Amino acid sequence: MRKLKTLFLTLALGGSLSVSSAYAETLKVAGPWEITGIEPAQTGYVFSRLQVAETLVTTDKQGGLVPGLAENWSVSDDGLAWTFTLRANAVFHDGTPVTAETAAASLKRALAGVGVLSQAPIAEIASDGSAVRIRLTKPFSALPAYLVHFSTIILAPSSFDGAGKITRIVGSGPYKVKSLMPPARLELEGSGNWWGGKPGIEEVSYLAVGQGETRALMAESGEADLVFSMLPVSVDRLKADPKLDVWIATIPRTRILKVNAASPFFDQVEERQAISAAIDRIGITKVILRNPDLAATQLFPPAMKGWNVSSVQPLERNVEKAKELLAAAGWMPGSDGILEKDGKRFSVTMLTYSSWPELPPIATALQAQLRQFGIDVRVSVGNSSEIPARHKDGTLEMGLISRLYSIVPDPVGTLLQDYGPGGSDWGSTGWDNKEMQDIVEKFAATSDANIRVPLQTRAVEILQQELPSIPVTWSELAIVSSKRITGVEVDPLEVNYGLSSIRWAE
Repeated sequence: MRKLKTLFLTLALGGSLSVSSAYAETLKVAGPWEITGIEPAQTGYVFSRLQVAETLVTTDKQGGLVPGLAENWSVSDDGLAWTFTLRANAVFHDGTPVTAETAAASLKRALAGVGVLSQAPIAEIASDGSAVRIRLTKPFSALPAYLVHFSTIILAPSSFDGAGKITRIVGSGPYKVKSLMPPARLELEGSGNWWGGKPGIEEVSYLAVGQGETRALMAESGEADLVFSMLPVSVDRLKADPKLDVWIATIPRTRILKVNAASPFFDQVEERQAISAAIDRIGITKVILRNPDLAATQLFPPAMKGWNVSSVQPLERNVEKAKELLAAAGWMPGSDGILEKDGKRFSVTMLTYSSWPELPPIATALQAQLRQFGIDVRVSVGNSSEIPARHKDGTLEMGLISRLYSIVPDPVGTLLQDYGPGGSDWGSTGWDNKEMQDIVEKFAATSDANIRVPLQTRAVEILQQELPSIPVTWSELAIVSSKRITGVEVDPLEVNYGLSSIRWAE
């Protein structure tokens, strides 16, 4: 059996991962995320999670904001001026110091791009001695949380060419880039000058492997020491392997149906509510995820305190309600059983992707469930980049996606991005709700819990009623590690994988 697994891996990975003495002291990491470029707004999460580049602010394992490159921060009494004081001993991988001037330049570039900073009311970013000062046009309490986002990683001037185009990643983390072979492989080595000390293991190799079962076989065969995002169907088998440890954490991530609310299929709220009522979430989570507690009764999972609201009517399967809502929206069965309205068949394409391996089987289950109600769904599994592209050109009909709500640790960042005017790549499409936009604006302007709590509740109520995004399941993150290593910690926010703390077992 072991030989068969090794042969399978050799064929699946082109023989590129054969074990040799050259990799004896290299920490081998596998995950589903390809490195499709080096623009921070695009794949900065890879360099942030693997501790190559750092942000001014980061998080602890409970989601609290803690110092990153900024050792402290403060805001003026009027809420319009923020000061972030940098660490005095932070150095880039090219040996140059991390100064307030270089940090401000990186943030200005991020502000001018497509990252989350463009959602913040920033008037000016400037350096002042050892501090970065950010001036706002109006109070925005979530600003420090925005500076956790991977698009705000601080890079050395040597990362850019004369025209300001990024040509390489020169960060300040415990690891520096040794070689990058996109989209699959990234080799790292200890930077030698990290302010936090020397990493426990100097050499790291990251490989992007799209197939979940292939990643499981890599863990079993020893081809990888640390493997992220395991299929639930593989977890029980891996737990029984005495050479492995399995780590599972509930994370603030929801698998949702992103529907185009401007299309003739989903432009009525009754249609979106009918889709929701047609979904057997319990069945999907029992069979595919092996955990019925992950059935999403609302958008935000219980781990997001204050955002999971017990007073809202939970989303659940209701066959009769789904049929009634579709009829109320004008959809009637055609001769072949597929619903029709005004001569148009209810036939749509659902886009999804395999970098989260559970998405394709969930999409197939949804396809079968919706077919029972006369809705013809064609499932198309492609690259995750296709969904933002189809969002932008307006051709998206339906997409099954996995949305992380801690990319900005304050959820207002995601709400502002996903449900603001025009929606977002991973948020709403064709949905415009002025009350929701007003709530998010008010919420972002204050840190007063007495003001925030009722706003949170109302925001959840609107999303539960209008369903611009239809929740399907909540998520767990399953990680497998070899007993050859110690010091593995699961970051439920997926901000930092803590590779520098990992050691070889004695």
